[in-house]
Amino acid sequence: MSNRAFTYTAMAWLSAALVTFSGETIMASSLRLEDPLVFAGQWQATLSTTGDDLGAQKLQDKPSNTCDLELLANKTLGRGADCLGAWLEQAPIGWFPDPDGLSITGTEGSRIQFFSRQRDGLYLATLMSGLIVTLERAESDN
Repeated sequence: MSNRAFTYTAMAWLSAALVTFSGETIMASSLRLEDPLVFAGQWQATLSTTGDDLGAQKLQDKPSNTCDLELLANKTLGRGADCLGAWLEQAPIGWFPDPDGLSITGTEGSRIQFFSRQRDGLYLATLMSGLIVTLERAESDN
């Protein structure tokens, strides 16, 4: 009887371990790291509050609400980095893809802001102030 109890306990532990390992494999395969060239190009950044309509923000065409941002193929920021930096309150220098979004880096190469993927060409970040920054692929790059 005690021999069977050991077998059942061992089987339970082995089953739990198998589920854990297979779950990690499934999760890892579902989060694909995009090639950086997918992100390189022209983007539009929009600053809004949680209740603002992004389309209405773009129509206002205020420099403080939108800015054009260039993500260069060498993972640095080009035109528009100073505009984005005003919102982030840190100078953004570079970027890198994440499996579930896009990260903006500062002078030392560390992440200063993460933008979560909403869909292809649309990424969103909520700043510490509660304001929302949306990165959307510029129409000319589609």
